[in-house]
Amino acid sequence: MPRISQITDIDFDGVNHPYVPPAVLRISPKLKLHREWDQEVDPITYEVVRHNLWQINEEHGATIQRLSGSPVAMYALDLNPSLLTEDAEFVYFGPYMQYMSGVTDTQVKWTLENRSDNPGISEGDMFLANDPWVGAAHQQDVMLLCPVFWEGELFCWVTNCLHQYDIGGITPGSFCPSAESAYDEGIMLPPIKIIERGEIRRDIEAVYLRSSRKPQMVALDFRAQLAGNTTASKRVVELIQRYGPRTVKGVMKKIIDNSEKSYLEKMTRIPDGFWQDRTYIEACRPGDRRTHRVQLQLRKEGNRLVFTNDGTADQEGAMNATYSGWRGAIMVAITELLCWDQYFAVGGALRHIDFDPIPGTLNCANFPASVSTAPIQSMEISLYPAYNVLSKMIYPDAEMRKDIMCIGGTSQWPATLFRGIDQWGERYGYLLIDPIGGAIGAFSHGDGINTGGQSRTPICQLPNVEHTEQSFPVLFLYRKELPDSGGAGKYRGGLSAESCFIPHNTTVITQDTLSSGNATPTSTGMMGGYPSTTNAYTFLRNTDILERMADRKMVEDIHEVVGEEELLQLRQENFLQHKTDVYAVRWTGGGGFGDPMDRALADIAEDLEHLSVTPQAAHDLYGAVLDANGEIDEAASVAHRARVRRDRVVRGGRASQQRPGTLLCEASVNLQVQRDAAGTYWACAKCSTDLGPSHANYKDGCLREDHPVTDSNPLIGDPKRFIDDDVTFRQFFCPGCGAEIDNEIAVTTDEVLADIHVAVG
Repeated sequence: MPRISQITDIDFDGVNHPYVPPAVLRISPKLKLHREWDQEVDPITYEVVRHNLWQINEEHGATIQRLSGSPVAMYALDLNPSLLTEDAEFVYFGPYMQYMSGVTDTQVKWTLENRSDNPGISEGDMFLANDPWVGAAHQQDVMLLCPVFWEGELFCWVTNCLHQYDIGGITPGSFCPSAESAYDEGIMLPPIKIIERGEIRRDIEAVYLRSSRKPQMVALDFRAQLAGNTTASKRVVELIQRYGPRTVKGVMKKIIDNSEKSYLEKMTRIPDGFWQDRTYIEACRPGDRRTHRVQLQLRKEGNRLVFTNDGTADQEGAMNATYSGWRGAIMVAITELLCWDQYFAVGGALRHIDFDPIPGTLNCANFPASVSTAPIQSMEISLYPAYNVLSKMIYPDAEMRKDIMCIGGTSQWPATLFRGIDQWGERYGYLLIDPIGGAIGAFSHGDGINTGGQSRTPICQLPNVEHTEQSFPVLFLYRKELPDSGGAGKYRGGLSAESCFIPHNTTVITQDTLSSGNATPTSTGMMGGYPSTTNAYTFLRNTDILERMADRKMVEDIHEVVGEEELLQLRQENFLQHKTDVYAVRWTGGGGFGDPMDRALADIAEDLEHLSVTPQAAHDLYGAVLDANGEIDEAASVAHRARVRRDRVVRGGRASQQRPGTLLCEASVNLQVQRDAAGTYWACAKCSTDLGPSHANYKDGCLREDHPVTDSNPLIGDPKRFIDDDVTFRQFFCPGCGAEIDNEIAVTTDEVLADIHVAVG
């Protein structure tokens, strides 16, 4: 299958078209672009205007949040505004759901090329768009694109994206887990002019709302987006009136240029190389019991980064994402690891980054693949490996490695899709938002953040239980953080949580599950760190919960309830939850960083005190020995850890050679590239044991042990409940000192992953 460099267009026949840089966009001569700006802006004016532009973006998002009646906007903040130049270079993202903005520039470029002649782009117009093959995460993420004019010339764009309540499809809420193609899903609209010279086109709005089961809610969301764009465009014009168009445009261009300079400076500090990561998605349709491989490669050559997805499974079922979704997901990690110091200004970095996936794969699917579940499946499974490859790329620089962040919680979202008649007698269909509470993965210098949200949504918040109960006919029994749910490591991943509820003020709720990461951990650790827990559904029928409540006996865990347990599969549809049926949903935590046996004993003691880690896990994963009082015995723990590492060496039975040489590169916390008279080689960072030539896979020079995946985290259950593939927890140890160099979660038939190669020496 031929490779592509970029995709931004589709002729609605499944044919992808190549990327066109802003400088050569095919724009109608009818449309005049504002192309004049000050090359020099004094520093004070620059800072004032650039912060004003950022504030415009902030106000833009807050306006949508305040006006939308949708819980996903109010509580999950599943929206994001953007500010772009006249030719669609990013100035700023908003601090909301990041991957929504990651696809905005493709939509604007498509609009410039395909709408500037007919029907034309004029002052007061806005374009509605949600076609994933033009540039949307999935159909529910509806964009509203607003050109901002100054004296008859297109000055810039303000845009927003908001997840809509329901835009059609075979499942209420428009997440369609059994869809086989886009024809089973909600309406798809390429950019269409819905606002013309300041007036809503009622004919277009009627088409847009026709497929929705909740047209009033969607209409309100649309008006919230309209208000957001109106507010932002008004603020931009006011800024131009105050400082002049040349100055404001000059600041926009300088923001992009400065972000480019910052990116280029970072690239000079990092060696060239190749990094890759592998993970899996489960159950592409109801009844599917396979794993589907996802791979991500990053190649650095000078200032240029190239992302590819070689080895990723073919598109299939209802788990796919389009090119825009894949690119938008990766851009989240780029923004947060490489552009965080530039206020999410990624435009300059994008001048030097290529996205080169294989069409027809599950995260670069060809039309008309099913993509309605993309953000919580294929986009998540594309985003989080990007944290790994970028983190490994920047690790060799001592300053940049402080920015490393392991995979966070809800690396696959355990969706609970519910519908029925609510407490007011009205139809509803939505999903449980609680997994937005997520967890932040470990850092290279400290623990992750318990239920710290999702890194892809920097200001997301977990909705109050009362808000969910107010919006839907459910009653929460508890919501709690879970000990051992964070990945073990020198620095522990953040803990995740579990929500448990029953129906309330309704007779029955119709439920669907939609999940992955229940059998195979997707919040994997980094550089020896262990994965977090998997997702989990627990469902008990015909319980004694109402009797317990009548006796004022509240539960702290679902397993305290007496009932009949039913194993829910990952895409189980149309099962009923009655008043005595108890449902608990657990989501993944954050991955750990570094060898757990390197964790400070004082940190483990604190984990035990705060119930972050159980005593059993403290011993089995971290090598801590507890005395009769449950306190850590320091001397016994040190001796036990040494014995564990020594036993690894004995079991491996391989001769090793310490080979201290000149340090060329710290490739990970456990791995170095060294050089001596005989050449360059991988070496253990602790003892300088030779792990093989640097052009080979360092894992081949390690001792390897394969263990059940359940050994990697105490909360992980038997994968065979959900998948037929065998999954293994592979550990790689130094043959000299027995320290853990790294590990990987893999289907047993997949080869060992060569994840790091640095071009030094």
